[in-house]
Amino acid sequence: MTETLPLDIEQIKALLPHRYPFLLLDRVTEIEPGVRICGYKNVSANEALFQGHFPDKAIFPGVLICEAMAQLTAVFGFLGSGHRPSDGYLYLFAGLDNVKFKRQVVPGDRLDMEVTYVSERRGMLKVSAKATVDGQLAASADILCAERKADA
Repeated sequence: MTETLPLDIEQIKALLPHRYPFLLLDRVTEIEPGVRICGYKNVSANEALFQGHFPDKAIFPGVLICEAMAQLTAVFGFLGSGHRPSDGYLYLFAGLDNVKFKRQVVPGDRLDMEVTYVSERRGMLKVSAKATVDGQLAASADILCAERKADA
């Protein structure tokens, strides 16, 4: 697969095993291989999770913001490593540190995310991630993802 920016949803689906309702990345807009990647998720009022979180005041869950940033991290890992799911590889969420939530994310928001490389050792990719809405910081975290063969 040859990636050209922006990566659309079909290109993202070729890199991630997630599918609706758990695919939380709509587009990849920028990449500097080995340095950083940017993408976004459109938060829609039609998402089923808002029936329960919360019915009278819809708020996109913080844990799903972290998952969206981790999915962008996995795309970053795949684009940097050259490995692909079609070759039997996965990126697994391995750790989350220094998580901070600064702003609520609600239906109608576009969750812009940026992941910046920190280090990589023995298949473990560490990044610094942030998510913003309209230029305001919504969340930040240090994320650790593990590249693994799916059958291992």
